[in-house]
Amino acid sequence: MQERFPADNRSCMTDQIDKSKTRRVEATSSSAAAARDLTQGDVAAHLTRLTGFMMLSMMSFMVASLVETLYIGWVGTYELAAISFTFPLIFTLQGVSMGLGIGASSVVARSVGLGDHARVRRVVTHVIVLGTTISILMAFGTSFFLRDIFSLLGAEGVVLDLVVEYMWIWLIGLPVFTMTFVGTTLMRATGDAKTPGYLSALGSILHMAIAPFCIFGYGLVPAMSLEGAAISFVVARQLAFILFIYCFIFRDRMMGISMTGFFESCRDILHVGLPAVASNMIMPFGMSVVTRLLAGHGAIVVAGYGVASRVESLLVMVIWAVGMSIAPLVGQNWGASAHDRIRTAMRLGGIFVMVWGVLCYVTFLVLGREMIGLINDDPEVIDMAYAYLVIGTLAVGFMGLMNIATNSFNALGKPMPPLILSALQMIVLNIPIILIGDHFWGYRGIYAGGVLTSVVLSVVAWIWLKRTLKEGARQF
Repeated sequence: MQERFPADNRSCMTDQIDKSKTRRVEATSSSAAAARDLTQGDVAAHLTRLTGFMMLSMMSFMVASLVETLYIGWVGTYELAAISFTFPLIFTLQGVSMGLGIGASSVVARSVGLGDHARVRRVVTHVIVLGTTISILMAFGTSFFLRDIFSLLGAEGVVLDLVVEYMWIWLIGLPVFTMTFVGTTLMRATGDAKTPGYLSALGSILHMAIAPFCIFGYGLVPAMSLEGAAISFVVARQLAFILFIYCFIFRDRMMGISMTGFFESCRDILHVGLPAVASNMIMPFGMSVVTRLLAGHGAIVVAGYGVASRVESLLVMVIWAVGMSIAPLVGQNWGASAHDRIRTAMRLGGIFVMVWGVLCYVTFLVLGREMIGLINDDPEVIDMAYAYLVIGTLAVGFMGLMNIATNSFNALGKPMPPLILSALQMIVLNIPIILIGDHFWGYRGIYAGGVLTSVVLSVVAWIWLKRTLKEGARQF
C-alpha cells in the first residue's frame, strides 16, 4: 500500500500534536494556579468562589445534621432532648479541631502568599501527625467523664442514659472528623475551594443514606435508635476521610514522610492554634451555661432550642461561610503585602452579612413555624423553638461581622484579639446579661441577652480589625 503521507510529514505532525497537548496542559495548569492564587484577579470573584464552595460544604453538613434531627424526632422527644445536650461537648471537641486547622491554615496561606511551597508541604505533613495524636488523646480522655459532664449540663434519667450512649460512639470517630476538618482548611488555605466542598458533600450524602438503616433498622440491620445515628455519622466521615488522604498524598502531593523541623512547625501552628483553641473552648462554655439555664425551664424548652438551632443554621451558615472564606484570601494577601485587597474583601463581606442578616430574620419571622414543623410536630416544641427564632436571630448580621473579624485576625497571624473578644463575649458580657435576663424574663430573656452581647462585641471587633490593618500597612 502506498503511504498517504511521507515519513517526515508524519513526524512533523506528531511533533505539532505533542506541542499542542503540552500547551493545553500548561494552559490548564496555569488556569488552576490562577484560580488558587488569591493575590491576583478580582477580589469579589475570589470571595464568591470560595464562599460558594464553603457553602456547599457547610450546607451539606447542616442538611445531614437536620435530616438526622428529623429521624431522631420521629423516634421520640427524649431522644431529641438528648441530642440537644450533646451540643456543648461536641462544640468543645470540635473547637480543638478548628483551632489546629486555623493555626495550620494561617501559616500555609501566608507561606503561599510568600511563595514558600516547601514550608507549605512541611506544615501540612506535621499538622496531620499533631492533630491525629491530639484527637486520639481527647477521645480517650473524654470517654471516662461523659456521665459527669452531662449531669453537670442538667441531663437526668432516661435523657442522661441516651446522651451517654450516643457520645460513646461519636467519640470513636473524633480523630477522623478532626483530620478531615483540618484537611479542608488546609486545602482552602492554598486556594483550592472545590475539592473540600465536593468531598464534604459526599460525606454528608453518605451520612443521610446510612442513617435511616442504622436508626430504624432494615433487614438484618437492627433498629439502634440514637446509637444508630452516631454509628452512621462515624461510618460516613471515615469514608470521606479516606478520600481526603488520597488527595493530599497522591493528587496534590502535599504530604511527605520527613519529620525534619517538626517542632518548629508545631510552634508556628500552635502560635495561632492554641489561642484559637482557647477561643473555641470559651464559646461552648457559654453554650453550656445557656443549656443549663434552659434546662431549668424543662426538657421541652431544651428540645425547642435544639430544633431551632438546627433550623437557624440552614440560613446562618452563609455568614459563617463568608467569614471562613475571607481567611485564606486575607492570609495570602497579607503574605504578599496586598493590603488594599484585604480591605476590599472586608468591605464586601461586611455589607453582605448585614444584608443577609435582615433577610434571615424576615424569613424566620414569616416561615419559622412551618420550618420547625418539618422536624417536630409537637405544638409545645414548635412554640419553644419559634420563641428563639424571633429573638435570637436578630443578631445574625452582627454575628457575621464578628466572624469576619476573628477569622481575619487569625489569618494575619494575630490570635490574641479573637481570644480576648471571645472571653469578653461569653464570660464578661454574655453570662451576666443572660443571668439577669433569665431572672426577669425567663428563657426569652436568655435569648435577648445573647443578642445584646453579639451587637456590642461585633462593633468592637470590626473597629479593632480596621485599626490593625492600618497599622500593618504602615509597617510595610
